[in-house]
Amino acid sequence: MAERRDPKTSRSLDLASVGEAWHRNLRPIGTLLVDIFHYVGLFLIGAATVWAAGWSFVEMFKKQPHASIDDLLLLFIFLEIGAMVGIYFKTNHMPVRFLIYVAITAVTRHLITFVNHTQPPGPELLIVSGTILLLALALLCIRYASYSYPTEAVRPASFKTDVDPG
Repeated sequence: MAERRDPKTSRSLDLASVGEAWHRNLRPIGTLLVDIFHYVGLFLIGAATVWAAGWSFVEMFKKQPHASIDDLLLLFIFLEIGAMVGIYFKTNHMPVRFLIYVAITAVTRHLITFVNHTQPPGPELLIVSGTILLLALALLCIRYASYSYPTEAVRPASFKTDVDPG
């Protein structure tokens, strides 16, 4: 180990303990900066979702006097994204199920558009339908796994990490 003598106190300095002290003192600052970035990112995603949903809602009224199923599914996608951001904000956990809900809704929206504009529907219809089935099976697996193997209790927020003593 590299040791030096402190010229002022003539005590030996252990560079490893200096490094540990440096990390111990800077870790709270790093954690704070990551949390700030995390919350700013969540607010920006939430604001962009509200903006996109509002803009889509206004455009929906401009183009036709009634909402189509395609428009409603788009609004449902925005709702799911908003719910996902809200859950992530409250729990700091990304609900993967919501991502699959969004994917199922988006593929269903694509399927409806595809069926309405393609005559006659070909094998692509089977592929898109199979995609929805695979996503539904993935959702079933995630639900089963989360029910059968629940996660441990979440520890309270703190500046301490797993490597910090006691």
